[in-house]
Parts: sequence; structure tokens; C-alpha cells
Amino acid sequence: MRKRFVFAGVAIAVAIGAGFAIKAGKGAAAMPASAAMAANAPDAAASQVPLDFTAAEAATPVTLALPQTVEFSGALVAPNTAMVRAKATGTLLTLDVQEGQRVKAGELIGRIDISDLQTKVAERTANLAAVRTTMDQAQRTHDSNIGLANEKFISPIALDASKSQLENAKAQVAAAQAALDSARITLRDASLIAPISGIVSKRYVVAGEKVTAEQQVVTIVDLHMLELAGTVGTQEVARLSPGMPVTLKIEGIDKPLEGKLARIAPAAEAGTRSIGVAVQLPNPKETLRAGQYAVAQVQIGDATPRLTVPIGAISSASGQEYVWTVEGGKLLRRTVTTGRRDPVRQRAEVLDGLKPDVPVLGARFDNLREGAKARVVAVATAATPKPLAPVATTTAR
Repeated sequence: MRKRFVFAGVAIAVAIGAGFAIKAGKGAAAMPASAAMAANAPDAAASQVPLDFTAAEAATPVTLALPQTVEFSGALVAPNTAMVRAKATGTLLTLDVQEGQRVKAGELIGRIDISDLQTKVAERTANLAAVRTTMDQAQRTHDSNIGLANEKFISPIALDASKSQLENAKAQVAAAQAALDSARITLRDASLIAPISGIVSKRYVVAGEKVTAEQQVVTIVDLHMLELAGTVGTQEVARLSPGMPVTLKIEGIDKPLEGKLARIAPAAEAGTRSIGVAVQLPNPKETLRAGQYAVAQVQIGDATPRLTVPIGAISSASGQEYVWTVEGGKLLRRTVTTGRRDPVRQRAEVLDGLKPDVPVLGARFDNLREGAKARVVAVATAATPKPLAPVATTTAR
């Protein structure tokens, strides 16, 4: 009986020992498997296999000048615009022009009923004739009194009285003449005359309406010279001067047009940091129209060499701009400070954070990791990542 217990105990001990041995063996085998899994992980593989970038994708920065572009926009206006107004109250008899019709300066475009004005002119003409008769009589009386006074037949007081009457008569004649001139001017202005040559842009009344003095009748626009009125920041206006060439992109027109900077306001607009500017655009063939939207660009030269990279190389995160570089066989993320940008050549100035001889990734790539192995190769390989689609960039600073 006792032997059975001894054998049983030995058997149990052997079994327990075997279990520990098996567990220990399994633990020893798990370590290489874990290491193999780690070696096959993406991050580890990325650290072992270098990423290949072509010379076009990882180029060194270029030093060049970046002309600055000052841009503003607005609607085209015709500065030479005239408003024809009625100068007298009356019935509009005729208005012989339509919207879009061309007129010449001095051309009769309409008439107002001037019966009352003609009567007023006749009345003031008659009044002028009456006061002139009075003046002539006063002149003869005074001349006679001068001779009588020389002969001592009348007193000096009587001579002074006749002189006063003559001066009064002359003043009445002058007043009557002024009143007649005013009536004649009103009569003349009752005829609606085009003050400038141009195109009728709007009619405000029709024939048969009763119009009053200074009421709008038509607007005439001269399109031979147009202007673009816009605003620029106070930090940019110091670089502008009248006469500078301006490139205008106008809606509906494929080809950019050239104008010139005509005027710069002397002060900023109230409550803003903007200065008004005006661009003149010749329009000899009148192909453009007032109201068309336009974008103006003024190129400002730059004589300073600047370190530049492609605009697509610059990314931003948490308010900081950065680029990816290939240095010492590794990818590094460099925080940079940028300056001017040239949207035409797609270059951006780097003020700080980058060395001139360090290759920079000129496009954006997905899943880049700092410290990963990387190199610049002549041609693309299987390890060359594909760049992301480009994103919209901001305009020049």
C-alpha cells in the first residue's frame, strides 16, 4: 500500500516537473516570435527599408528674387458720366433717346413745355424797355440841370437830386437786365441738351410727364476711359506710386488687360486700415462696360535674393509651418518661417529654419515619420512613395 503512495507521489512530481518544463519551453519560444512580429510591423519595416525620393521630389532650395504682387478688386466705373436734369418746371413734350443709344455733345435730346417761360421772357423784356426810358429821361434832366447850375439858376441841392434820380434809374435798368438774362437762361435750359458724347445708360421719365426743376431725366456715360476703384492695406501702399502699370483680369475677358495706377488716396478710410486707389483702363473700342468685375494686380520688383522652396513643400499644423527634409539618410521635419510667395512660379520664401543645401520634399506625402530612412535617387523605385494631391495655396503676401 505504501509503495503505491510512493509511486503515486513520484508520478505527480514528475508530471509537475514536466509541466514546468513545457511552460518554460513555451516562454522561451515566445520571445523570438514576438521579435519577428515586431520586425514585420510597418514602423519597423519603414525604419529598415529607406524611402526613395527622386530629384524632382526632393530638390534643394533655390535662391532667387520674388516680386511682390499687390492685389485688389472691384467693379469698373465710368468716371465721365453726366446726369441730364430738367432746369425748369413743365410738361416733358418729347424725349428722343432710348437706353443704349449713342448721343453727341450739344445734341437736342428732348423738350419741355416752355410757354410760361416765354411769357416771362417777354414780360421782363418789356420791363427792361420801361426802365431804360426812365433812365433816358433822368439822364436828360440831369444834363439840363448841370447847365442851369453853372448859370446859377438852380441850387446845388437840386443838381444833386437829379443826379440821384439818374443813378437810381441806372440801377433799375441793371436789375431789369439781370432778370431778363436769368429768364433767357432758364428758357435755354428748358431744351434738354446732351452735355457730353456717350451712351444713354438710363431714362428716368417718359414724354408727357410733369417734371420739376433739377429732376433727373437721363444719364449719359462715356466708356472711352474706365476706372477701377479699390483699396489696399496701409502696409502695402508705401510700395505703390501713381503711374505704375497694373494688370487687370476682367470677368468675361480671357486675356488680361493693362492699365495704370492713376490715384492714391491721401488718408485711410475711417475705421479701417485701407487706402483707396484708382486704376485707369483705356477702352477706345468700348468693348468693356461699367459694372464689370475686375481684379487688379500690381507687380512690385524685388532686388533681394531670397531662399525659396516650392509652395507645395510647406505644410502647417497647430499654427506652425514646416517642411520635410532628407538629411543624413533620414527624414526630418523642420519648422520654418516663411515670407513672400509667388503664385505664378509657385515658390515661397523661407526666412528661417532651413539650410540652403538640404533637399526638401517639394510635395506632400502621406504617413511620413520623422527619423525614417530616406534617400534621393535618380529614378523612381518600388520604395518611392506617391505624393498626395495638391491643395489650394494662398496668394502672394
